[in-house]
Amino acid sequence: MTENVNAFEIAQRQFDGVASQLNLDPYVAEVLRWPMREFKFQIPVRMDDGSMQVFTGYRVQHNDARGPSKGGIRFHPSETLDTVRALAMWMTWKCALMDIPFGGAKGGVICNPRDMSMGELERMTRRLTSEWMIIIGPNEDIPAPDVNTNAQTMAWIMDTYSMSVGHSVPSVVTGKPIALGGSKGREDATGQGCVCAILELLKHQGKKMDGVRVAVQGFGNVGGAAARLIAQAGANVVAVSDMYGGIYCATGLDMAGVVSHHRKTGRLSGFAEADDISNAELLELDCDVLIPAALGNQITSQNASRIRAKIVAEGANGPTSREADEVFKQRNLFVIPDFLCNAGGVT
Repeated sequence: MTENVNAFEIAQRQFDGVASQLNLDPYVAEVLRWPMREFKFQIPVRMDDGSMQVFTGYRVQHNDARGPSKGGIRFHPSETLDTVRALAMWMTWKCALMDIPFGGAKGGVICNPRDMSMGELERMTRRLTSEWMIIIGPNEDIPAPDVNTNAQTMAWIMDTYSMSVGHSVPSVVTGKPIALGGSKGREDATGQGCVCAILELLKHQGKKMDGVRVAVQGFGNVGGAAARLIAQAGANVVAVSDMYGGIYCATGLDMAGVVSHHRKTGRLSGFAEADDISNAELLELDCDVLIPAALGNQITSQNASRIRAKIVAEGANGPTSREADEVFKQRNLFVIPDFLCNAGGVT
């Protein structure tokens, strides 16, 4: 469930609250409230039918005080500059929290990759990279995969960048294929980090993972890996969902069967051993741990009071609005914030 809120305003309000608690120098706080640099690109692409389409892309570099800016790139039809600004700010916090020598950045292209062929995506990515040549690099800004981008996308960026400078530059991106110097385990890393954070919290609370009931919204690189890995750790995954809807089984899902069904059909709904539910219904299920691992702004003032999970582990970036955070605080509901819970990927 979403409401009309601005992601960048949410990020700034979160920052203002923490800056006040830390008695942060007003000058430093004002600098950190705003991105260091912002870029907008028009990306002309020849489509398969011979037509020309111009896509809009953004890259925001929030801060590079700790090192080169670092952050993923999203291909999504509802991408906005303010969303990219917020994500870049959260990346700064994430890298600082994990003590990684990078600053925060983020990129996005307004497109629907589900309606594009592999050739169209490649031409768009390579043209985007040629526009980005003036701002990215191993010592400047390093892209990575995010929503609707993957190792293949990173390979195209690396190849285009390398051709332009005349030699291979694997360090211009992370999340690339292992054959090109990528890291083993990278695809599962964000979901694995989410599971690690939950395990540590349960340990802190004197609890074990065995039998803990978990619901996961999102079944991409983060949610899919988190659901599979947390089940392997002993949890009872009762619900998962993707963009089309979700499935629920009170006694626990057979994750191997779910993964197989998703690979065959491209969606979770219709799994024979579970009931179909909506994404909104999944968020409000009676469970111990809720992992919102889809897009941002899913838990708001409109549904926060109906969240029945005891722990919300933010696998996605910005899934909980500021107003929802206040509701959770009043209800003593424990939240593992996104820039800790999903930091496995950048780590």
